[in-house]
Amino acid sequence: MNPFILSMMISNLALGTIITAASYHWFMAWVGLEVNTLAIIPILAKQHHPRATEAATKYFIIQMMASSIILFSSIFNAYHTGTWDITQLTTHPTPSLLTIALAMKLGLVPMHFWLPEVMQGVNTMTALIITTWQKLPPMFLLYLTANQLPMVILLLLAISSTLISGWSGLNQTQLRKIMAYSSIGHLGWMFAILSSSQKLLLFTLTMYLLMTIPIFLILITSTTKTIKDLGMLWTTSPTSCTMTMIIFMALGGLPPLSGFLPKWLILEELITNHLIPLATTLTLTSLLSLMFYMRLTYITTLTV
Repeated sequence: MNPFILSMMISNLALGTIITAASYHWFMAWVGLEVNTLAIIPILAKQHHPRATEAATKYFIIQMMASSIILFSSIFNAYHTGTWDITQLTTHPTPSLLTIALAMKLGLVPMHFWLPEVMQGVNTMTALIITTWQKLPPMFLLYLTANQLPMVILLLLAISSTLISGWSGLNQTQLRKIMAYSSIGHLGWMFAILSSSQKLLLFTLTMYLLMTIPIFLILITSTTKTIKDLGMLWTTSPTSCTMTMIIFMALGGLPPLSGFLPKWLILEELITNHLIPLATTLTLTSLLSLMFYMRLTYITTLTV
């Protein structure tokens, strides 16, 4: 892709996110989401490969469906309330529709099937954008509307996402698919705390980004794509191999690493709010994710 066109697409990608984050009007938030989606489609398809084209098509269809639901729910809410304010979700079906649409955009279970396939069809740098930057616009909208979203749906999405992501990640050999399921699992934890503590939501999102970006940068610089390649990382860069092991264990939430802190705080908040069954379920389901992270760590150490 021409560098000028690529820089323009990246600028529009940032612009769409900024528009959504700064909006208090549903229509402007929707415009920001559309600009963001249309800007990343050429980036997804820039490889001129059938798998990249398929990934871009899947991403476009899913994002357009989710955006249509968001626009419909906002119009429905504005028709009954007379306001387009994002924080005024008083009409009954609107919060549920909005939650489902944003979960679809993020790739939570059961609307998660597109995320691993799209990430496998693009290069590692584009997969990094999908798992980090593209999560920000929907998370901004969730943050603004957190107190009005249906808690039952949020908790069901959280439990199913942590369970399915851990279970599905166990039999994967492609690192981009593993990172996709890692994203789904961490988003499940964020949805679990969404209605209880928005500050803790932002902290968990920040920690997820700080752990995910370095692991992708290591995969990009070492051209590592599969678990087999990961086993040869020590021979090319011992430093990168050591950092990879530490980050994988942190992503799994293994104490005393940084990834354990947000999960610990989330469990403490849930127990404080008398949601002990939910905290117990999240803890047990996260053991599956920890298992495949430790599996990756073990494979990385085979050549040490």
